[in-house]
Amino acid sequence: MHNTSKQYDEVIAQCRELFINKMKDYGPSWRILRARSVTDQIFIKAKRIRTLELNGETKVGEGIWPEFIGIINYGVIGLIQLKLGYSDVVDITSQQALSLYDEFIDATKALMIAKNTDYGEAWRDMRISSYTDLILTKIQRTKEIENHNGATLVSEGIDANYQDMINYSVFALIKHNEQLATGNSQ
Repeated sequence: MHNTSKQYDEVIAQCRELFINKMKDYGPSWRILRARSVTDQIFIKAKRIRTLELNGETKVGEGIWPEFIGIINYGVIGLIQLKLGYSDVVDITSQQALSLYDEFIDATKALMIAKNTDYGEAWRDMRISSYTDLILTKIQRTKEIENHNGATLVSEGIDANYQDMINYSVFALIKHNEQLATGNSQ
């Protein structure tokens, strides 16, 4: 029996730790990024994951799993930037950034729980490569919405797309952790 909520929290704890350590190195320097630039950062990471999935090898020594962590953290940064707007200077403390991180992760996890109930944990039967494709699709949708200055006729907004990218990345990392625990690493 799976405990998705607990597994989610374990993945997020790893992502949060990296977020904290990056802020020790750089502070919340990402406050300068416009949301469009955050979307492009996520695109770079998802595109690299897909390339590694297709080629099966890396030239720089890092595999796909750190990229999924990066998508999660940049997704949260995107949500923060949507809420606060970008700034020409770093205008929040690391502690304020971490508080916002936790706020948006809590909301994103609540969305996952609601969808997970409706969909009956269908994500567990999906391939990790499908999460990559879905993330790339969400990025394309986000870019289209950004090109329309955030306006949609019937679709979810940029924030919902960021949340879905975060949740697909969490699912990939949960499945990866399960594979490691059973000795079935891909």
